Amino acid sequence: MPGTSRDLTRLRTAITAFFALDGFLFAGWVVRIPAIKHQTGASAGDLGLALLGVSAGAVLTMTLTGRLCRRYGSHQVTVMCAVLLSLSVALPPLTHSVPALGAVLLIFGAAYGGINVAFNSAAVDLVTALRRPIMPSFHAAFSLGGMVGAGLGGLVAGALSPTLHLAGLAVVGLLVTAVAAPTLLRHEPPSAPTPAASAPCAPSAPETSRRPQGRIRGLVIVFGLIAGCTAYGEGAMADWGALHLQQDLDASSGVAALGYTCFALAMTVGRLSGTALLERLGHGRTVVAGGATAAAGMLLGSLAPSLWAALLGFAVTGLGLANLFPVAVERAGTLAGPNGVATASTFGYGGMLLGPPAIGFMADWLSLPVALTSVAVLAAIATLIGVATRRAVPN
Repeated sequence: MPGTSRDLTRLRTAITAFFALDGFLFAGWVVRIPAIKHQTGASAGDLGLALLGVSAGAVLTMTLTGRLCRRYGSHQVTVMCAVLLSLSVALPPLTHSVPALGAVLLIFGAAYGGINVAFNSAAVDLVTALRRPIMPSFHAAFSLGGMVGAGLGGLVAGALSPTLHLAGLAVVGLLVTAVAAPTLLRHEPPSAPTPAASAPCAPSAPETSRRPQGRIRGLVIVFGLIAGCTAYGEGAMADWGALHLQQDLDASSGVAALGYTCFALAMTVGRLSGTALLERLGHGRTVVAGGATAAAGMLLGSLAPSLWAALLGFAVTGLGLANLFPVAVERAGTLAGPNGVATASTFGYGGMLLGPPAIGFMADWLSLPVALTSVAVLAAIATLIGVATRRAVPN
């Protein structure tokens, strides 16, 4: 177990590297989806079915990963999943049919879901050891890694084939893992204190058996709902934000692309400043303030009659949502360890999956601007949950 501040600093650096690597590899794959669609000859519907492999693999793996972390340790599972993720990102360009693509994306999704649970569990343990709310900094690394991966992918798309590009990403992933893994494998995660162990006078077993455990499970689900509401907004912005600007506000394709860029940059800035915000406001007030800010920003972004007001709304939404997911995962992990992280992550990933199709259905029934207000509604729901649970878990 790491004991000195230098050990904890090295551990923080290694975990941060895996967060950044995850965002980098995932973004690198995403920017090559159009080329791989062309290579496999998939229709839009066929590609959608194949892409479900990522989602199915992630969701199916998350609960299992929580158990693996309890048995083998979150550090070991993080390294194992990082190797699998690095290797599997090179597989999609090697396929030439939709079923084959779906099969390799199932593997990629399993690695992606697994590493998200594992390194979030490791991060929660480190937060406990440091006694500082540094969780947003890890998620900022993920966001920065994603921006670098997407930017690099855009630069090399015209020069490198998907096979060479993603093979290069696999090499980078394995190199980063080789450098960061020894630090994780040398140290066991610091153990989070259990309620019974941390209490000055632990009650007897019959008094702590059912009701506290039931309450903990209920709170973990509540924090999972906050994660789901947040991820719903992220998925909706990624898939529908640019279309709203182009279709409803007559933006050019280049300007429309700025919509998600504004959102992602603001989210990254919000996460980089998240530790200071949590130290000043605490977890409960941060959730309330973030949810309220995101709700106001998305109402502006979806209903504003001018392009620049909508871009401002997207940026405000990113600032508001920035720290909700990290706080939700940290609180769930504090309460229930890796299983809590797995539960909150599954809710979050479910929200990200639900967002884009739900927006699409509502846009068909109503209109896209009205459909995007559902992001504001769910952010408001996260705010209300934050108000209701503000004193449920100590900061």
